[in-house]
Amino acid sequence: PVTVTDQAGREVTIEEEPQKLVSGYYISTSLLIALDLDEKLVGIEAKADTRPIYQLSAPELLELPSVGTAKEFDLEGCAALEPDLVILPLKLESAAESLEELDIDVLLVNPEDQELLNEMIALIGTATNTEERAQALLDFAAGQEERLAQALTDVEMPSVYLAGNSDFLSTAGDSMYQSDMIRMAGGVNAAAEITDTYWAQVSYEQVLAWNPEYIVLASDASYTVEDVLGDPNLAGCAAVENGNVYRIPGDAEAWDSPVPSGILGAVWLSSALHPGECPQADSEAIIDEYYETFYGFTYSEN
Repeated sequence: PVTVTDQAGREVTIEEEPQKLVSGYYISTSLLIALDLDEKLVGIEAKADTRPIYQLSAPELLELPSVGTAKEFDLEGCAALEPDLVILPLKLESAAESLEELDIDVLLVNPEDQELLNEMIALIGTATNTEERAQALLDFAAGQEERLAQALTDVEMPSVYLAGNSDFLSTAGDSMYQSDMIRMAGGVNAAAEITDTYWAQVSYEQVLAWNPEYIVLASDASYTVEDVLGDPNLAGCAAVENGNVYRIPGDAEAWDSPVPSGILGAVWLSSALHPGECPQADSEAIIDEYYETFYGFTYSEN
């Protein structure tokens, strides 16, 4: 037996190593693949076919029953799968209580920043008896963070405006995982002064006042780099004037979210901000190494 404290502060005692897992959250599902536990999954969150990482690394997951979303969780459907352990996002705390009344162990997770992501990886590694694999994931991320810190010790840190998925004027404040990504890549979040919320709605006037040197679009942005470069409201903005507008790749996962591969967002962005210190070829090799090691495919070949 092992007793862990989940990210809602709940003590959970797991009597035996779980053999049947349910994940109601894409971030924990991705982690379970990296921990080589995908064959133990019996149910996952809805809209699995929108996650390229599943198709690339564990396509059999796309055939599993859905347990719904954080907004519409299928409590009965989840219980019917008779799982040994269920992993849910923090916002499904009420569902966790209901499942525990049925003697089903549940962990609530909340990987909102790099520290909480690392905590989640260690938590699930302990709960599923995959500590060694979890530590390898943590060591990879820590090694890249250290490498970037050393490579970027003496660089000037440009300001970076990170634009949201559905709206250019939605940006990540300092409490968001994306702010950590920008910092690790050798930049300064233009919206760092926003600390009282996660995604913040701003105005063109505010963006122009910040005058970011780089603009980075979320990987799932519903608009394009060309849209931003051609936006008359951004005339005079340094990033637009100098053509420093980029979109985070999303061919496998959204690295601008707290997924286990999130460190790769900083690796990729470091080459955009500091190509001299962090050559693109080096970053591409690191990205390939990560996916080959933990997901069994070569990123650059897809």
